[in-house]
Amino acid sequence: MDWITVLRSLQSDFIKRLTSGCLLHCQTEGQYSEITIISGERLKILREFCWQMAEKYKRVSPVRDVFISYLKGKLGEEVVKERLADLITEVDYEKRIGGDGKTDFTMTSNPGIGIEVKSRYGSIDKVRWSISAEEVEKNSAVVCVLIQEEVNEAQSEYHLFLAGFLPTQMIKLKTGRISFGIEQLLYGGGLRGYLENLQCSPNYQDKQTSNSESIYQVPHNSLTKSSLYSVKNAKISSPSKQLNLIYIKLGDECSEKGQYHAAIINYNQALQLYPYDADIYYKRGLARYQLGDYEGAIADYTQAIKINSHDADAYYNRGNARYDLGDYEGAIADYTETIKINFNDADAYYNRGNARCCLGDKQGAIADFQKATSIYYTEGNLAKYKKVKESILDLEIEESLDILNF
Repeated sequence: MDWITVLRSLQSDFIKRLTSGCLLHCQTEGQYSEITIISGERLKILREFCWQMAEKYKRVSPVRDVFISYLKGKLGEEVVKERLADLITEVDYEKRIGGDGKTDFTMTSNPGIGIEVKSRYGSIDKVRWSISAEEVEKNSAVVCVLIQEEVNEAQSEYHLFLAGFLPTQMIKLKTGRISFGIEQLLYGGGLRGYLENLQCSPNYQDKQTSNSESIYQVPHNSLTKSSLYSVKNAKISSPSKQLNLIYIKLGDECSEKGQYHAAIINYNQALQLYPYDADIYYKRGLARYQLGDYEGAIADYTQAIKINSHDADAYYNRGNARYDLGDYEGAIADYTETIKINFNDADAYYNRGNARCCLGDKQGAIADFQKATSIYYTEGNLAKYKKVKESILDLEIEESLDILNF
């Protein structure tokens, strides 16, 4: 099951909840929310701007019509601004003669990635959004907003729903314009993750080269063998859990491709939904370690151990990070905890032996190396067996020289 399929499933659930009024609501900027409420001073500022635009373009249409049109658009843009925050940059209307140039926002880190916002008022079973061929060409995503109240000069409060989004690469135009209903959109909770991965993808500039296959679809075999998560096999009980699984799966794929910055972004999103998941901290720690952020990796491994004190891999990898920082005593302590949980972890014995060498404990190092060689031999890992045997021989020679006191 790919992430597009999951977002479509989540969208079906969202439509049912939209009908019943059971929606996710968060007022924190930058966090996902299915509903946004605009009123008071914020609405007053929007109205003043839209009247200015109406006066500016009154020769095109009646002033009131221009005002209503602009206010619909600005209300939708406010929803996207609040939800995506610093991830996007708003287009400056004053610098664009005739409007926004078919793009409402660009990615802050990459102005070449455009986002178009479409706002509509109507009932969910009838309302439709539309996009032109030019808008498809200039943007990477179209975000659809549903306005609950009819837009007019006197309305004091608006309830707006983030109805969903579509990657423009998924849109196939047979004419100059296409329209779609809410059931054809992807769930809005996946928008941030989609955009963050888009800006990290080396293929984002080629989005128009093929409309037959989405480059953002996660392959079925993208999870590593050790992953604890599988969207295909998971018994999913809530939309937030489904979204959490999507972020984890995207993070895993990015890690496999060596895109560790992108992986961290996805794991961050997963942790916002489930902050007590030890495995996500562990995965993010691995990504941070690969980027040379050993202290960040240690912090993540430590958090994973706080949640699951029997996580041998977290102790082992924290030991590696401490070793790389020169904290040999800390590394030894972690390798020792690893061995307590998994007595036959040859790598832990070998690495603890290396740390003991660095502290001048040659006898302790030899004992660890001998234990490691015994396990490697039993496992049939002859390459590591020979490597550690050489380390033992070198240490024994050094010890002999020390005793002779040359």
